[in-house]
Amino acid sequence: MTRTRKLQALLGTSLLKLFIALTAIFLILFLYVIFSRGGKMINWEFLTQSPRRYMTEGGIFPAIIGTFWLTVLSIGFALPLGIFTAVFLTSYARPSWLVRIIRVSINTLAGVPSIIYGLFGLTVFVQFFKFDVSLLSGALTLGVLAMPVIINASEEAIRSVPPDFREASLALGATERQTILRVILPTALPNILTGTIISIGRVAGETAPILFTAATFYTRLLPTSVMDEVMALPYHIYALMTEGSHAAKQVPIAYGTAVVLLALVLLVSTVAIIIRYRLRKKKKW
Repeated sequence: MTRTRKLQALLGTSLLKLFIALTAIFLILFLYVIFSRGGKMINWEFLTQSPRRYMTEGGIFPAIIGTFWLTVLSIGFALPLGIFTAVFLTSYARPSWLVRIIRVSINTLAGVPSIIYGLFGLTVFVQFFKFDVSLLSGALTLGVLAMPVIINASEEAIRSVPPDFREASLALGATERQTILRVILPTALPNILTGTIISIGRVAGETAPILFTAATFYTRLLPTSVMDEVMALPYHIYALMTEGSHAAKQVPIAYGTAVVLLALVLLVSTVAIIIRYRLRKKKKW
């Protein structure tokens, strides 16, 4: 290796280490600010009680339950449709101008600002289908938001399955449908879950889509059906920081809510990661 190449390799390695260090520093600083200001608010009362006295006291239990159901229902709606769409694009759709338009549209939707999805949900689910502002409208809106990411991740996961798997299955007499259900999807599932994990984080932390479709400023009641309005952690933070009139009491609650939101996203993502790890381990066997 020449001296020039050694210097280039050293420079590239140094820059990479610098970027990694900067990323780690900003991550640690971010976590320190959030947890130092909000960690002291975390206690049993904060996690299990409803807000009171104009959200200056009490807890955030209704917001925790609302965020949980919004996340679960939206992923439950988006994941099957996203996987079916990816299967169609990779196994049944023939290369044509229409398929190319569909792929471009999916990639474009992945970058659309979330506030646009909120307006879409307001027009379609709240007004056209008359679901009103409800858990159902918010979950469907968030599901539409998460779907492009899931489709792209699922399509890449399916394409990463070695062609020999498909050919061997078809050679043994399996149909195309049996091959997809019993060979392709089980093999691609761990990588599909990677896209799902990313979607969970985005869905749980979105404010704009539920602003018009699901969230309510204040309620002491838990949702009893999908047609009820719900409190949600990201909207609760937004409301406390922008619409509250008792900043001294409400700002610490907002930071405490942020800590809980981070913990909830981490918990759901950890469960998905464990499932992915077990599927990969099972596949090796």
